Amino acid sequence: MTSTTTTSSPPAMTPRRAATAALLGSALEYYDFFVYGAAAALVFNVLFFPSGDPAVSLIGSFATFAVGYAARPVGAVVMGHFGDRLGRKRVMLATVVMMGVASFAIGCLPTYDQVGVLAPALLVVLRVVQGFSAGAESAGASTLTVEHSPAGRRGFFTSFVMVGYAVGCSLATIVFLPVALLPAEHLFGWGWRVPFWLSAVVVVITYYVRSHLDETPVFAEAKDVSAVRKLPLSDVFKHHWRSVLCVAGASLMAAMQTLFAVFSLSYGASVGVDRSAMLAVISGAIALSIFTLPAAGYLSDVIGRKRTVLISSAGCAVTIFGYLWAISTTDILLIAVFAFINMTLFFSCYNGVWTSFFAEQFPAPVRFTGMAVSNQLGNLLAGFAPMVAAILLVPGPSGWLPVAIFGAVAAGIAAVAVTGMRETSKTPTELLGGPRVEALRQHLNRTEPADSTRALT
Repeated sequence: MTSTTTTSSPPAMTPRRAATAALLGSALEYYDFFVYGAAAALVFNVLFFPSGDPAVSLIGSFATFAVGYAARPVGAVVMGHFGDRLGRKRVMLATVVMMGVASFAIGCLPTYDQVGVLAPALLVVLRVVQGFSAGAESAGASTLTVEHSPAGRRGFFTSFVMVGYAVGCSLATIVFLPVALLPAEHLFGWGWRVPFWLSAVVVVITYYVRSHLDETPVFAEAKDVSAVRKLPLSDVFKHHWRSVLCVAGASLMAAMQTLFAVFSLSYGASVGVDRSAMLAVISGAIALSIFTLPAAGYLSDVIGRKRTVLISSAGCAVTIFGYLWAISTTDILLIAVFAFINMTLFFSCYNGVWTSFFAEQFPAPVRFTGMAVSNQLGNLLAGFAPMVAAILLVPGPSGWLPVAIFGAVAAGIAAVAVTGMRETSKTPTELLGGPRVEALRQHLNRTEPADSTRALT
């Protein structure tokens, strides 16, 4: 007796459309990231944390920045669960809406002088919503793009998730730089609110593009053969805990990003570097990454993910010393040179690769959850890095040295974690997830070669 199972054909791969949708969502996330980071360094310490000690106010302001990162693992667990249960597309639409609403609302908040301690409390709540959304955004966009891309080119296409990072930060600078040049009464009055309000434009465009994107072929097929897991998080920690540890450790490299884009802005202001000039240098180095990020993704397709990320770890660990030293000299040209080397060149070798590399460590039924949770656990340090750096900073010409050592240690730990990860640049998409997946596929091929391998994912 022969039974026949009818399944619908999975959607076609659309790597370019997926890369565009990922780029726009990431642009929104990092637009908000950069605007909030700049506001935390220059504005929030005055408007939401008034204190007789500027250092205490700055640490309090950076603490709200860190709270967003603390909320990311929670968002990764919750949204990752639904991403692996209901589909990548639905969750990606939800994250865009949450991020946009929270950002717009921050621009509407009353200040400490108007409502007292309620002002920083509301700021923390909205920052938590931002973090909750961001906890799923990068992992979801990466998962979606990896599953829409052909083997051998996944690194290149998925690098556009972080091209969105460069685009978002550039857009934020275009908006925030004129605001930072306003007289103090206008900057602290209404000017700082404008960049948060303008995020609504990016939300509308991103939502439209993502709503017209098909579900990924891998998830559609898994759903078709009833391979969707009821508790993806349980499976991740039961069967893929080694990948969780390695990805979390490798994610410590993100501390370089927050030291570069957030801490260095306040440090530059404290030693006398013009804040608009410092913003221009930071945003310029990040904007140039629009070209080096896809190049790094392509390079990882050719020489491998591990080699490319290890180049980044070593390069960033060395050049963070040069970058912070250059800021201490207040020589803007010297700062720009080291910013280019540290961020545009070396950090791009991590930033353009982790989106594909981390997603490829997990099989399709738990890929969204596995990548989101492990990546956000590692990102906790990145969120607290500006606050830790502000505490480590000491007076004097070499006061930056403990901060540079802190950054180098984070990069070193990340390098060790990367050595324990599987090289995946040449692995077929259906075999991603490690030896356990490949062994099961070989078993199915021997026993039921006709149709069973389709159920593997």
